[in-house]
Amino acid sequence: MKKRRILLTLALSLSIGISIAKAQEKQPENNDITSLLKKKRMYNQNNGTGFRIQLYNGLETKAKSLQSRFRGEFPTIYTKIKYDQPDWKIQVGDYRTKLEADRALNKIREKFNGSIVVPL
Repeated sequence: MKKRRILLTLALSLSIGISIAKAQEKQPENNDITSLLKKKRMYNQNNGTGFRIQLYNGLETKAKSLQSRFRGEFPTIYTKIKYDQPDWKIQVGDYRTKLEADRALNKIREKFNGSIVVPL
């Protein structure tokens, strides 16, 4: 009797799982959603969404010296110095996702504490 209940429970669970999976497959594809996704992908390609790591925000002389020090430590990572009045900013890397930027930030923070991830 106990085995019969267990088998019945397993069979019922399996059939419910299969019916739920098939119900999700049968959803019609919405052309509006597909066209919006295409537009979003094109926008992202043209406007360069992503993240960078900001090392410093402040005086020009310190920014330039910090940039050269960073290039010595991490020669393969892209660096950019930017002037947003009244401060100079050093931003490094080009990361598509915040997760990628956070992983790189962990390595960079070992030598450059105070670094943060900023959106482009």
